[in-house]
Amino acid sequence: MLLERHEVEAFLTLAEELHFGRTAERLGITTGRVSQTVKKLERMIGAPLFERTSRQVHLTAIGRQLADDLTPLVAGMNGAVRRAIDAGRGITGDLRVGFLSGIAGQLLLKAVALFAKRHPDCEVHINETQGHDTVTRLRAGDIDVLITDILIAAQPEVVAGPVLLSEPRLLAVASEHPLADRRAVSMEDLADHPVILVPADMPEAFRVDRNPTVMPSGAPVPRGPRAASFTETLTLVAAGRGVFPVGDSVARLYPRADIAYLPFTDAPPIQWGPMWLKTNTTHRVREFVQAAHDACHLDQ
Repeated sequence: MLLERHEVEAFLTLAEELHFGRTAERLGITTGRVSQTVKKLERMIGAPLFERTSRQVHLTAIGRQLADDLTPLVAGMNGAVRRAIDAGRGITGDLRVGFLSGIAGQLLLKAVALFAKRHPDCEVHINETQGHDTVTRLRAGDIDVLITDILIAAQPEVVAGPVLLSEPRLLAVASEHPLADRRAVSMEDLADHPVILVPADMPEAFRVDRNPTVMPSGAPVPRGPRAASFTETLTLVAAGRGVFPVGDSVARLYPRADIAYLPFTDAPPIQWGPMWLKTNTTHRVREFVQAAHDACHLDQ
């Protein structure tokens, strides 16, 4: 028996959300319809795909295997259709682009302006993302290409485009902090001061970069409180609860009298660039990435 597209879509969306209400909202159907579709699939397969309680929904082992098997197949089919449409139409239709943080938004606007000039028949939709949902929104098709810190989207199925900006790294400290009067700091200074922790749901590569556990010398780094957002991170820094490494653009975009930004003498730069799914490497995406590169590196 063959699965119908709406059945596959309902199953994979529920496998991702693990919540009937959010699944129904994303698909634009009722929760009852989602439940009926799942029950139909379970009858066909002959085993439960989800474990349901009054409070939680979990995939069974069989459900997890089915989701793992179906996801790349569906992504491949969707990508093939998008590429065929692109080949037939040229650069038209809609392109959904996203950004994470103020500096990424500035880079994005440069790219959008040049892309629109080159391809006026393609409508560009701009969306802001949060660190925890960047890859999720790429996978869901909400966003075609995203400009972000390259560590945010470090996933096997994500393609990293050219670096659009490489900025020096600074250490944000309270204006009354013992380090505030220094002209510069080194990575080893982190071993002497608690570092504010990024949200736990941020991608691992980003967490490791911003919250190192040990320094090159082997000295452990004290852990400060965990922040729920970047704004909260800066507030905790200003309150003297810890320090935090940021990019050079933060000093310009978030100037505060209660925070000092000190340059590192030995830290690697923070890099920003476009990201997209391998299965969504369409002509539109390639042209936008080229426009982003040209807008950020070439004189127009």
